[in-house]
Amino acid sequence: MRKGGAARGGPPWKAAHRTGPDACRRGLDAWRAAAGRLSASWAGRLWARLDAADFFGHSFQLAALAFLCFFPFLILVTGAMGEDTAAVMAGWLGLNEQAAQALAALFKPGSASVTLTLTSALLLVAGAVAVAGTLQCWYQLLFDVPARWWRDVAARLAWLAALVGYAAAQAGAGAALPSFALRGLSAFVLAALFWWGTMRLLLRGSVGWRSLLPAALATGVCWTGLGLFSARFFSATIVANDQKYGPVGVVMVILSWLVAVGVVIHLGAVTGHQYSARRAAPPGPGRRRPHAADGPLTPSG
Repeated sequence: MRKGGAARGGPPWKAAHRTGPDACRRGLDAWRAAAGRLSASWAGRLWARLDAADFFGHSFQLAALAFLCFFPFLILVTGAMGEDTAAVMAGWLGLNEQAAQALAALFKPGSASVTLTLTSALLLVAGAVAVAGTLQCWYQLLFDVPARWWRDVAARLAWLAALVGYAAAQAGAGAALPSFALRGLSAFVLAALFWWGTMRLLLRGSVGWRSLLPAALATGVCWTGLGLFSARFFSATIVANDQKYGPVGVVMVILSWLVAVGVVIHLGAVTGHQYSARRAAPPGPGRRRPHAADGPLTPSG
C-alpha cells in the first residue's frame, strides 16, 4: 500500500522539486502586489515625486552653494547690521551655550583689518543670488512655472532681503519668549509665513496664495521639526566633533545641517503640492485631471 502510494505520488524529493518553484513564484507575486499597493499609496506617490525631483542631489547642491557662497554674504550682512553671525547661526540650529561657543570660534575675527572692495562685495552678492536661484529654479520646476530672466533676478534679490528679515525676526522671537512651547509655536508660524512668501516671491506671483498654502504649512512643520531635532542632537554632536576634530568637525555638522535643510524644503513643498493636486482633482473614476504633480518632473521654460 505504501509502495503504491509512493508510485502514484512520486518520490518526496520530486514533489519538493515541483512545489519549490511554485512557492517562489507565489512569493514573487505577493511581493509585486505589495510593491504595487505601496506605489499606488499616498506615501508611494510622494516618494516617486521626490525621487523624480532628485531631492537628495539638489539638497547636496544647495548645501554646497550655501556654504561656499551664502555664508560669506551672511557674515557681511550681519556685520553691517551690527549682529553676531555666530549667534544667528546658533539660533537657526537651536544650539546650547557650549555648542554656540564652538560655533563662534569659526567666525572669530582676526586682528588685521579687512577692507571690502566693491568687486568683492559684488561677488558676495552674486554668490548669494546663485543660492536663491537654485531654490527658485527648483520651485519653478515643481510648480511648472516658466523662467523669466530679469524678473527672476529681481525676485532673488528681494528674497535675500526677506531672508535677512526672517533671521532677525526669528532671533528676536527666540530671545523674547521665555517658554519652550511658545518659542516652538512662534518658530512654526514664522517659518510657515516665510516659506509661503518665499514660494510666492520666487514664483513671481504665478501661483496663487491659496494654492501655495499647503506647501507652506508642510514646509513650516518640517522646518520646525528640523529645529527641534537639531536642538536635541546637533549641540552634542558639535561639542563632540569640536573636541575630537577641532573646527573641521564643526564644519562637518554644519554641512550635515545644510543638507537636512535642503531635504526639508523639498519634502515640505512636494508634500503640500501633492495635497493641493489631490484636492484639485475632480471626483469620480476616469475623470481625474492631469496635474504637474502627477507626472515626472521636466524642466520648464
